[in-house]
Amino acid sequence: MTTGGQVLIVDDDAAACQLLAEVLTREGHTVQTALSVADALEHIATHGMFDAVVTDLRMPKASGMDLLRRVRDQDPDAIVIVVTAFGDAAVTAEAIHAGAYDFISKPYDLGAVRATVARALERRRLARQQRVASTDKDAEPSGRAASGPMLVGRSPGIIDVVKTLARVARSQATVLLQGESGTGKELAARTLHHLSDRARKRLVVVNCGSLAETLLESELFGHVKGAFTGAVGARPGLFREAEGGTVFLDEIGDVSPALQARLLRAVQEKEVLPVGSEVAVPVDVRVIAATHRDLANLVRTGGFREDLYYRLNVVTVTLPPLRARRQDVPLLVDHFVQQLARRHGRDPIAIAPDAEVLLLSFDWPGNVRQLQNVLERAVVLAEQGVIGPEHLPEEVQRGVAEPMAPRDGPETGTPTESGDLLPLAEVERRHVLRVLEAVGGKRSAAAERLGISRRTLTRMLQRWQDDVPHESP
Repeated sequence: MTTGGQVLIVDDDAAACQLLAEVLTREGHTVQTALSVADALEHIATHGMFDAVVTDLRMPKASGMDLLRRVRDQDPDAIVIVVTAFGDAAVTAEAIHAGAYDFISKPYDLGAVRATVARALERRRLARQQRVASTDKDAEPSGRAASGPMLVGRSPGIIDVVKTLARVARSQATVLLQGESGTGKELAARTLHHLSDRARKRLVVVNCGSLAETLLESELFGHVKGAFTGAVGARPGLFREAEGGTVFLDEIGDVSPALQARLLRAVQEKEVLPVGSEVAVPVDVRVIAATHRDLANLVRTGGFREDLYYRLNVVTVTLPPLRARRQDVPLLVDHFVQQLARRHGRDPIAIAPDAEVLLLSFDWPGNVRQLQNVLERAVVLAEQGVIGPEHLPEEVQRGVAEPMAPRDGPETGTPTESGDLLPLAEVERRHVLRVLEAVGGKRSAAAERLGISRRTLTRMLQRWQDDVPHESP
């Protein structure tokens, strides 16, 4: 790794700025610090462009995103690392889409930051050696990421997914989306299309598992007049209708071997053969495929063509199940409740604390789709504007995880006097209050550590008013 770079650190927190400066200086870098975007731009005007800029996201007057865009305008090869305690999927996508080298969430590991800066400097060195003229970067759309379809969450798994989508978006690579049913593969495809240079053209969604083989072939590739009984006129097919845009083939693992061969031609040769025709038609589309099945295993057992698999599997993105990203559940609940209230013409709807505990505790085998359906039911039923346990399906009401046996020591609490395990609500209360105490009563810091929103934390604390310490200034 290259060392000894010129690094600019930008953070309105002077102590955090100085700490990181000392760490990177010990690594052999020459470090300058700035407490605002204006100060940073003055440093750049005075000293020239730095090898790497490490910037906080939220600062008064101008943000790290503003600095990122200004720096990238001046130098398309500039390395900008965005650091924030308020990162979520939309912000991550916007930062990566605007050209950030990486996006690091606070509290960060100093060793990881050191390694990231070292990798960034090596990347800059290679970019200077191998840089070629590119008009794509000059034509980068600005600010689309936050306004279009976007996965919701801030868990490491979903952030990694969004980073990959943002990075691959402007290429023409075929992308294979994998994950259990209901994890959001179609939304990921829409996000990828929205971030791509094809966003102004159509995204055509095809559920390959819902149509018979003969009908699916005609739907995808079109047909000529008289190709079969009932074909009274020609039809172009979805590949041609998506010209210049994107075709999303959902449940690609359900396609028959015969149709797989024709799909291979469309993906590999960029042409389709309408049913009943002997003349191939060229098409310009990007293909995104998705499946909940194990395609690699299907290839081994002969259920899926190996050549098509490798054509589809240029870039693979695996969406994590909701049970593996539990810290995203409060964000998803807030997002869906607001969205569904607007859809059904309802005033803002609140969630009772006991209903919230049920939602947070459930395993969600149907993933995000199941959560959305459950919340839509609750929104429709909550006539008084508050979702309670009674508005949730029976499986959610009785699906609370069993409390774990406490270990020795103060970290997990103690048994009751009778020796029984503590109820889940009590385990939750003690843990939240311990975290709040550990961060000096700062609710924003506690919410970040717990992986929930500050609003959710406030609602919890209102239930335990007698035990809650005052917030530190």
